[in-house]
Amino acid sequence: MKCVPRKLWPCATLLALALSGCKMGPDFQQPAPPDVTTYTPDPLPAETTASKVEGGEAQRFVAGADLPGQWWQIFHSAPLDALIEQSLKANPNLQAAQATLREAWENVYATQGGLYPTVGLNLSETRERLSGVEFGRPGTSSVIGIATAELNITYNLDVFGGTRRAIEASEAQADFERFQLEAAYLTLTSSVVLAAVEEASLRGQIAATEAIIKAETEELEVLQRQFELGGASKAAVLAQQATVAQTRATLPPLKKQLAQQRDLLAVLAGQPPSEQPGQRFELASLQLPQNLPVSLPSRLVEQRPDIRAAEAQLHTASAEIGVATANMLPQISLTAGAGSIATGVGNLFSPGTAIWSVGGSIAQTLFDAGTLLHKKRAAEATFDQAAAQYRATVLTSFQNVADTLHALQFDADALNAQLAAQRAAGASLDLTRDQFRAGAVPYVALLTAEQTFQQTELALVQAQASRFADTAALFQALGGGWWNRSDVQFVDDRGIDTFLPPPVAIAVPQEKKP
Repeated sequence: MKCVPRKLWPCATLLALALSGCKMGPDFQQPAPPDVTTYTPDPLPAETTASKVEGGEAQRFVAGADLPGQWWQIFHSAPLDALIEQSLKANPNLQAAQATLREAWENVYATQGGLYPTVGLNLSETRERLSGVEFGRPGTSSVIGIATAELNITYNLDVFGGTRRAIEASEAQADFERFQLEAAYLTLTSSVVLAAVEEASLRGQIAATEAIIKAETEELEVLQRQFELGGASKAAVLAQQATVAQTRATLPPLKKQLAQQRDLLAVLAGQPPSEQPGQRFELASLQLPQNLPVSLPSRLVEQRPDIRAAEAQLHTASAEIGVATANMLPQISLTAGAGSIATGVGNLFSPGTAIWSVGGSIAQTLFDAGTLLHKKRAAEATFDQAAAQYRATVLTSFQNVADTLHALQFDADALNAQLAAQRAAGASLDLTRDQFRAGAVPYVALLTAEQTFQQTELALVQAQASRFADTAALFQALGGGWWNRSDVQFVDDRGIDTFLPPPVAIAVPQEKKP
């Protein structure tokens, strides 16, 4: 084996240092999950309260169960599935998040270029007329031409790992954008589900209000006939007319909300409000899931996109400490150049025209009034901030899950109580009507019974909708099951771990489950 010439030992030594150099700053350690085993202070019940009404099925919490990738399919609604599929393909916010992720990975590739030499080519030709006066020969002149071709190579040795830490930071930033995209995906699907549930609730409330208006109008007709026969007072007729008018006045606000929900669904699907989606939603068309998966707390930190995004920010801050530390140390670079210089292009590369240069440099800041030191301390403070934000995100995520679990339990109790109240109010109204027509009770009693029934009827529809909405909120709080999805790919055409929903996705292997 040939030995390295003695005159090249310094360059070889510097190159060896670059290849085996250390990385300044702390090595990132993934934060440990919180040391808790439950979300709520009290154990979850075996199942929630059941009610004999649509959406009143008992729900069971299955601890440790995994979430489905297309979690919205648990409602068994083909129109909902179709609208979400359309939204995933056309929503501009999701497309913007996809582009941001691609931008982040291009920045990673750009940063990785710092590990390689920079090669430049310089070609030039000049022609110049010289006067003989410059050489003591007045009255003479000559024209000369100079052609140069030179290849320059510059290599910044990453002895202290500053470039590698910068690559690490850019990759962590790409991870952040990836989970920002997943958060946008989860927000979009959840928003579509919640808007569909709200539309179904409003349609139920409108239908209930119209039924109440019909019954009150029939009651008004009875009162008018009784008044004509002398069996009712004019005051009772006027009061009933006011009741019917008041009930009718509640319809426009409900219809306004319904129209706004339809506009929202159109925009979520990437369409202008003038192009309403063809799907219509009613509570009767949605099926309440009876088995609800509840991930273990130790798994939640791996599943929630906002937690993973906060972890990526923490990783970025950790790597930036290494970058700031390396900037305080000597910056070492090698340069080399080779080429040819001649009196014309045709003479380039002829014997005797070759030129070359080899050099190295070490730059070290000796005094900067503490600028680099304070930048390093600022990077450390940024890391502390990111660590605190990470802990806050984890706590908020646990709170979201706990709040939703509590809501699901009390939603079931509320629906059961509201059903009992609605049935009791309905029976009371029927009895009061019969008694009023028989002259056994005054009109005020009938008016009170009608108002009570109207309130309980609307509240029942709202209680039914709350169970569907909070069920969707649970899946959102648990992360949405993105790791089990089959409609997206997780590796791009360069083999980089990314997250690209349709239509950007390509057929490549999927990511492993967390």
